[in-house]
Amino acid sequence: MTTQAKIQVTSSELGTLWMTYQFKSAKIILYDLFANKTIDQEAKNILTSYTTDARKVKDQITTIFNNEKAVIPIGFDMKDIILDVPTLFDDIFHIMFLRQMMKLNIGHSAVYSAMSYMKEVHDVFKLNYEIADKYYVIATNYLLGKGLLAKPPYITMPKQAEFIEDKNYMSGFNIFSDKRPLNAIEVGYINEAIEDNVFGVQLMTGFAQVATDSEVKKYFVEGKELAKKIIMQLSSVLLQGDIQPSSICAGKATDATKSPFSDKLMMYLTNLISSSSLGYSALGTSFSMRSDLQTKLGFIAKDTFEYSKKGGKIMIKNKWMEEPPQMEDRNQH
Repeated sequence: MTTQAKIQVTSSELGTLWMTYQFKSAKIILYDLFANKTIDQEAKNILTSYTTDARKVKDQITTIFNNEKAVIPIGFDMKDIILDVPTLFDDIFHIMFLRQMMKLNIGHSAVYSAMSYMKEVHDVFKLNYEIADKYYVIATNYLLGKGLLAKPPYITMPKQAEFIEDKNYMSGFNIFSDKRPLNAIEVGYINEAIEDNVFGVQLMTGFAQVATDSEVKKYFVEGKELAKKIIMQLSSVLLQGDIQPSSICAGKATDATKSPFSDKLMMYLTNLISSSSLGYSALGTSFSMRSDLQTKLGFIAKDTFEYSKKGGKIMIKNKWMEEPPQMEDRNQH
Protein backbone atom coordinates (compact mmCIF):
# COMPACT_ATOMS: atom_id res chain seq x y z
CA MET A 1 0.00 0.00 0.00
CA THR A 2 1.37 3.40 -0.92
CA THR A 3 0.48 6.81 0.36
CA GLN A 4 0.88 9.98 -1.63
CA ALA A 5 3.35 12.35 -0.01
CA LYS A 6 2.03 15.75 0.90
CA ILE A 7 3.26 18.40 -1.50
CA GLN A 8 5.20 20.96 0.50
CA VAL A 9 5.80 24.61 -0.18
CA THR A 10 9.26 25.11 -1.69
CA SER A 11 11.76 27.74 -0.57
CA SER A 12 11.06 29.91 -3.63
CA GLU A 13 7.30 29.69 -3.06
CA LEU A 14 7.69 30.56 0.61
CA GLY A 15 9.81 33.58 -0.32
CA THR A 16 7.41 34.90 -2.93
CA LEU A 17 4.39 34.35 -0.67
CA TRP A 18 6.20 36.12 2.16
CA MET A 19 7.01 39.16 -0.01
CA THR A 20 3.48 39.28 -1.41
CA TYR A 21 1.98 39.18 2.08
CA GLN A 22 4.17 42.12 3.13
CA PHE A 23 3.16 44.08 0.03
CA LYS A 24 -0.54 43.28 0.45
CA SER A 25 -0.64 44.18 4.15
CA ALA A 26 0.90 47.58 3.32
CA LYS A 27 -1.40 48.29 0.39
CA ILE A 28 -4.61 47.31 2.14
CA ILE A 29 -4.16 49.81 4.99
CA LEU A 30 -2.82 52.41 2.56
CA TYR A 31 -5.83 52.27 0.24
CA ASP A 32 -8.23 52.03 3.15
CA LEU A 33 -6.79 55.36 4.29
CA PHE A 34 -6.90 56.81 0.77
CA ALA A 35 -10.54 55.77 0.37
CA ASN A 36 -11.35 57.42 3.70
CA LYS A 37 -9.75 60.68 2.56
CA THR A 38 -10.92 60.69 -1.09
CA ILE A 39 -13.68 63.16 -1.98
CA ASP A 40 -14.50 62.09 -5.55
CA GLN A 41 -17.05 59.28 -5.24
CA GLU A 42 -15.89 57.34 -8.30
CA ALA A 43 -12.29 57.35 -7.04
CA LYS A 44 -13.44 56.35 -3.55
CA ASN A 45 -15.39 53.40 -4.97
CA ILE A 46 -12.35 52.22 -6.95
CA LEU A 47 -10.12 52.28 -3.85
CA THR A 48 -12.72 50.59 -1.64
CA SER A 49 -13.31 47.86 -4.21
CA TYR A 50 -9.59 47.23 -4.56
CA THR A 51 -9.03 46.70 -0.83
CA THR A 52 -11.88 44.17 -0.79
CA ASP A 53 -10.23 42.18 -3.59
CA ALA A 54 -6.73 42.56 -2.14
CA ARG A 55 -7.87 40.99 1.15
CA LYS A 56 -8.78 37.82 -0.77
CA VAL A 57 -5.13 37.37 -1.77
CA LYS A 58 -3.90 38.10 1.74
CA ASP A 59 -6.39 35.60 3.20
CA GLN A 60 -5.30 32.87 0.76
CA ILE A 61 -1.66 33.40 1.70
CA THR A 62 -2.57 33.25 5.39
CA THR A 63 -4.34 29.92 4.79
CA ILE A 64 -1.24 28.47 3.11
CA PHE A 65 1.01 29.66 5.93
CA ASN A 66 -1.33 28.13 8.51
CA ASN A 67 -1.51 24.82 6.63
CA GLU A 68 2.29 24.73 6.48
CA LYS A 69 2.53 25.69 10.18
CA ALA A 70 4.64 28.70 9.17
CA VAL A 71 4.60 31.91 11.18
CA ILE A 72 2.53 34.70 9.65
CA PRO A 73 4.68 37.75 8.74
CA ILE A 74 4.11 40.87 10.83
CA GLY A 75 3.81 43.12 7.80
CA PHE A 76 1.77 46.27 8.39
CA ASP A 77 -1.46 47.00 10.25
CA MET A 78 -3.56 49.88 11.58
CA LYS A 79 -0.69 50.96 13.85
CA ASP A 80 1.06 52.18 10.70
CA ILE A 81 -1.59 54.74 9.74
CA ILE A 82 -3.29 57.68 11.45
CA LEU A 83 -6.80 58.49 10.29
CA ASP A 84 -7.51 61.76 12.12
CA VAL A 85 -4.99 63.94 10.26
CA PRO A 86 -5.41 65.97 7.03
CA THR A 87 -4.93 64.13 3.75
CA LEU A 88 -1.38 64.14 2.42
CA PHE A 89 -2.22 63.62 -1.27
CA ASP A 90 -5.10 64.68 -3.51
CA ASP A 91 -7.69 62.36 -5.09
CA ILE A 92 -5.84 62.14 -8.40
CA PHE A 93 -2.65 61.02 -6.71
CA HIS A 94 -4.56 58.31 -4.82
CA ILE A 95 -5.60 56.76 -8.14
CA MET A 96 -2.19 57.36 -9.69
CA PHE A 97 -0.65 55.57 -6.70
CA LEU A 98 -3.01 52.64 -7.28
CA ARG A 99 -2.05 52.51 -10.97
CA GLN A 100 1.68 52.54 -10.17
CA MET A 101 1.32 49.75 -7.62
CA MET A 102 -0.69 47.65 -10.06
CA LYS A 103 2.22 47.90 -12.50
CA LEU A 104 4.45 46.36 -9.83
CA ASN A 105 1.84 43.74 -9.00
CA ILE A 106 1.48 42.65 -12.63
CA GLY A 107 5.22 42.13 -12.98
CA HIS A 108 5.70 40.46 -9.61
CA SER A 109 2.74 38.13 -10.09
CA ALA A 110 3.94 36.95 -13.49
CA VAL A 111 7.42 36.18 -12.18
CA TYR A 112 6.19 34.56 -8.96
CA SER A 113 3.66 32.44 -10.85
CA ALA A 114 6.52 31.04 -12.97
CA MET A 115 8.32 30.13 -9.73
CA SER A 116 5.33 28.17 -8.37
CA TYR A 117 4.83 24.40 -8.23
CA MET A 118 1.97 23.90 -5.76
CA LYS A 119 -1.48 24.54 -7.20
CA GLU A 120 -2.59 26.60 -4.19
CA VAL A 121 0.44 28.87 -4.54
CA HIS A 122 -0.02 29.25 -8.28
CA ASP A 123 -3.68 30.11 -7.69
CA VAL A 124 -2.64 32.93 -5.33
CA PHE A 125 -0.45 34.57 -7.94
CA LYS A 126 -2.99 33.99 -10.70
CA LEU A 127 -5.61 35.79 -8.61
CA ASN A 128 -3.11 38.51 -7.70
CA TYR A 129 -2.34 39.07 -11.39
CA GLU A 130 -6.01 39.19 -12.35
CA ILE A 131 -6.75 41.77 -9.63
CA ALA A 132 -3.73 43.87 -10.61
CA ASP A 133 -4.69 43.81 -14.29
CA LYS A 134 -8.30 44.69 -13.46
CA TYR A 135 -7.42 47.75 -11.36
CA TYR A 136 -4.62 48.88 -13.65
CA VAL A 137 -7.23 49.16 -16.42
CA ILE A 138 -9.77 50.83 -14.11
CA ALA A 139 -7.24 53.35 -12.79
CA THR A 140 -5.86 54.08 -16.28
CA ASN A 141 -9.34 54.65 -17.72
CA TYR A 142 -10.29 56.87 -14.77
CA LEU A 143 -7.23 59.09 -15.29
CA LEU A 144 -7.67 59.17 -19.07
CA GLY A 145 -11.31 60.09 -18.61
CA LYS A 146 -10.28 63.03 -16.45
CA GLY A 147 -7.71 64.09 -19.04
CA LEU A 148 -4.93 63.62 -16.47
CA LEU A 149 -2.82 60.88 -18.00
CA ALA A 150 -0.60 61.69 -20.96
CA LYS A 151 0.05 58.91 -23.45
CA PRO A 152 3.54 58.10 -24.79
CA PRO A 153 4.74 59.89 -27.95
CA TYR A 154 3.16 58.77 -31.22
CA ILE A 155 5.17 57.37 -34.11
CA THR A 156 4.64 57.02 -37.87
CA MET A 157 3.37 53.51 -38.58
CA PRO A 158 5.87 51.33 -40.53
CA LYS A 159 4.98 50.60 -44.15
CA GLN A 160 7.24 47.55 -44.58
CA ALA A 161 9.41 45.20 -42.53
CA GLU A 162 13.10 46.14 -42.28
CA PHE A 163 16.27 44.38 -41.13
CA ILE A 164 19.24 46.04 -39.43
CA GLU A 165 22.10 46.20 -41.91
CA ASP A 166 24.54 48.73 -40.44
CA LYS A 167 26.70 47.75 -37.45
CA ASN A 168 26.63 51.43 -36.42
CA TYR A 169 23.02 50.82 -35.36
CA MET A 170 24.43 49.94 -31.93
CA SER A 171 26.79 52.93 -31.68
CA GLY A 172 26.09 56.27 -30.07
CA PHE A 173 29.18 57.39 -28.16
CA ASN A 174 30.84 59.38 -30.93
CA ILE A 175 29.89 63.00 -30.33
CA PHE A 176 31.01 63.95 -33.85
CA SER A 177 28.63 61.58 -35.61
CA ASP A 178 24.86 61.62 -35.77
CA LYS A 179 23.11 59.17 -33.47
CA ARG A 180 20.46 57.03 -35.10
CA PRO A 181 16.86 57.86 -34.16
CA LEU A 182 15.44 56.08 -31.14
CA ASN A 183 13.30 53.08 -31.99
CA ALA A 184 9.79 52.55 -30.63
CA ILE A 185 10.96 50.06 -28.00
CA GLU A 186 13.53 52.49 -26.60
CA VAL A 187 11.04 55.38 -26.55
CA GLY A 188 8.57 53.16 -24.69
CA TYR A 189 11.01 52.32 -21.88
CA ILE A 190 12.24 55.91 -21.60
CA ASN A 191 8.68 57.24 -21.39
CA GLU A 192 7.80 54.65 -18.75
CA ALA A 193 10.81 55.62 -16.65
CA ILE A 194 9.93 59.33 -16.91
CA GLU A 195 6.33 58.62 -15.88
CA ASP A 196 7.44 56.53 -12.91
CA ASN A 197 9.83 59.22 -11.71
CA VAL A 198 7.29 62.04 -12.06
CA PHE A 199 5.16 59.96 -9.70
CA GLY A 200 8.24 59.47 -7.49
CA VAL A 201 8.84 63.21 -7.18
CA GLN A 202 5.34 63.77 -5.82
CA LEU A 203 5.54 60.76 -3.51
CA MET A 204 8.89 61.84 -2.05
CA THR A 205 7.65 65.43 -1.71
CA GLY A 206 4.74 64.28 0.43
CA PHE A 207 6.76 61.82 2.47
CA ALA A 208 9.51 64.40 3.14
CA GLN A 209 6.90 66.88 4.42
CA VAL A 210 5.61 64.61 7.14
CA ALA A 211 8.43 62.20 8.11
CA THR A 212 9.17 62.44 11.83
CA ASP A 213 12.73 61.07 11.85
CA SER A 214 15.28 63.63 10.55
CA GLU A 215 17.37 60.98 8.76
CA VAL A 216 14.28 59.59 7.06
CA LYS A 217 13.14 63.08 6.03
CA LYS A 218 16.58 63.73 4.50
CA TYR A 219 16.38 60.39 2.68
CA PHE A 220 13.07 61.31 1.07
CA VAL A 221 14.44 64.70 -0.06
CA GLU A 222 17.38 62.84 -1.61
CA GLY A 223 14.92 60.54 -3.37
CA LYS A 224 13.02 63.49 -4.81
CA GLU A 225 16.23 64.99 -6.19
CA LEU A 226 17.26 61.64 -7.69
CA ALA A 227 13.88 61.29 -9.41
CA LYS A 228 14.16 64.83 -10.83
CA LYS A 229 17.67 64.07 -12.10
CA ILE A 230 16.44 60.92 -13.87
CA ILE A 231 13.54 62.83 -15.46
CA MET A 232 15.91 65.50 -16.81
CA GLN A 233 18.43 62.95 -18.13
CA LEU A 234 15.84 60.87 -19.97
CA SER A 235 13.82 63.85 -21.21
CA SER A 236 17.01 65.24 -22.77
CA VAL A 237 17.45 61.97 -24.71
CA LEU A 238 13.96 62.38 -26.19
CA LEU A 239 14.46 66.07 -26.95
CA GLN A 240 17.75 65.34 -28.73
CA GLY A 241 15.71 63.14 -31.04
CA ASP A 242 13.10 65.91 -31.53
CA ILE A 243 10.64 63.94 -29.44
CA GLN A 244 8.57 65.97 -26.99
CA PRO A 245 8.36 64.23 -23.58
CA SER A 246 4.80 63.61 -22.45
CA SER A 247 3.34 66.20 -20.11
CA ILE A 248 2.38 63.95 -17.23
CA CYS A 249 0.08 64.96 -14.39
CA ALA A 250 0.62 62.71 -11.38
CA GLY A 251 -1.57 64.44 -8.83
CA LYS A 252 0.19 66.22 -6.02
CA ALA A 253 0.99 66.37 -2.34
CA THR A 254 -1.05 68.75 -0.19
CA ASP A 255 0.45 71.15 2.37
CA ALA A 256 -0.18 68.71 5.25
CA THR A 257 2.58 68.50 7.85
CA LYS A 258 1.22 65.72 10.06
CA SER A 259 1.88 62.23 8.79
CA PRO A 260 -0.95 59.76 8.14
CA PHE A 261 1.72 57.03 7.77
CA SER A 262 4.40 55.62 10.03
CA ASP A 263 7.98 56.28 8.96
CA LYS A 264 8.31 52.50 8.73
CA LEU A 265 5.51 52.26 6.13
CA MET A 266 6.84 55.17 4.07
CA MET A 267 10.35 53.70 4.08
CA TYR A 268 9.02 50.29 3.05
CA LEU A 269 7.07 51.73 0.11
CA THR A 270 10.05 53.83 -1.01
CA ASN A 271 12.41 50.86 -0.76
CA LEU A 272 9.96 48.67 -2.68
CA ILE A 273 9.57 51.18 -5.51
CA SER A 274 13.28 51.97 -5.82
CA SER A 275 14.21 48.27 -5.74
CA SER A 276 11.60 47.43 -8.37
CA SER A 277 12.81 50.25 -10.63
CA LEU A 278 16.15 48.44 -10.85
CA GLY A 279 14.38 45.64 -12.70
CA TYR A 280 12.81 48.06 -15.16
CA SER A 281 16.19 49.74 -15.74
CA ALA A 282 17.69 46.34 -16.49
CA LEU A 283 14.88 45.61 -18.96
CA GLY A 284 15.32 48.98 -20.64
CA THR A 285 19.07 48.44 -20.92
CA SER A 286 18.71 44.95 -22.33
CA PHE A 287 16.25 46.04 -25.02
CA SER A 288 18.20 49.12 -26.06
CA MET A 289 20.65 48.78 -28.95
CA ARG A 290 22.19 52.26 -28.75
CA SER A 291 25.38 52.23 -26.69
CA ASP A 292 25.04 55.73 -25.23
CA LEU A 293 21.52 54.92 -24.01
CA GLN A 294 22.66 51.65 -22.45
CA THR A 295 25.34 53.53 -20.54
CA LYS A 296 22.94 56.23 -19.37
CA LEU A 297 20.45 53.63 -18.12
CA GLY A 298 23.33 51.80 -16.44
CA PHE A 299 24.31 54.92 -14.48
CA ILE A 300 20.67 55.48 -13.52
CA ALA A 301 20.48 51.89 -12.27
CA LYS A 302 23.68 52.41 -10.25
CA ASP A 303 22.32 55.58 -8.60
CA THR A 304 19.02 53.85 -7.88
CA PHE A 305 20.81 50.84 -6.37
CA GLU A 306 22.88 53.06 -4.07
CA TYR A 307 19.74 54.91 -3.00
CA SER A 308 17.87 51.68 -2.32
CA LYS A 309 20.82 50.26 -0.39
CA LYS A 310 20.96 53.38 1.78
CA GLY A 311 17.25 53.03 2.51
CA GLY A 312 17.74 49.41 3.52
CA LYS A 313 20.41 50.44 6.02
CA ILE A 314 18.08 53.04 7.56
CA MET A 315 15.32 50.43 7.88
CA ILE A 316 17.67 47.88 9.51
CA LYS A 317 19.00 50.53 11.89
CA ASN A 318 15.46 51.32 13.05
CA LYS A 319 14.37 47.66 13.15
CA TRP A 320 11.78 48.28 10.43
CA MET A 321 12.93 45.55 8.02
CA GLU A 322 11.38 42.18 8.75
CA GLU A 323 13.71 39.28 8.02
CA PRO A 324 12.59 36.85 5.28
CA PRO A 325 12.51 33.10 6.05
CA GLN A 326 16.09 31.76 6.17
CA MET A 327 17.59 28.52 4.94
CA GLU A 328 19.13 26.32 7.64
CA ASP A 329 22.78 27.07 8.44
CA ARG A 330 24.38 23.66 7.88
CA ASN A 331 27.72 24.92 9.15
CA GLN A 332 26.49 25.47 12.68
CA HIS A 333 27.66 22.85 15.19
